[in-house]
Amino acid sequence: MELDPTQMTPVINRIKRAQGQLAGVLRLLEEGRDCEDVVTQLAAVSKALDRAGFAIVASGLQQCLADGDGVDSVDVKKMEKLFLSLA
Repeated sequence: MELDPTQMTPVINRIKRAQGQLAGVLRLLEEGRDCEDVVTQLAAVSKALDRAGFAIVASGLQQCLADGDGVDSVDVKKMEKLFLSLA
């Protein structure tokens, strides 16, 4: 399944924000900042990436349903595996 680049703009933006947050985590570590600050920022990065991943899978599923023959054309096991890989 190929992703429609026009639908991926919000996902790309989310990943770019996460990239900035991750740079912030590295900076916090390099500065020897408080553990709680580092973990809080790291959790934010993780959540942003998880949301991006789920958005990608959901978009792919939508595309499969729209382009195929409905629910029967979706490889349910493959979609399930993609969702679980984010868990």
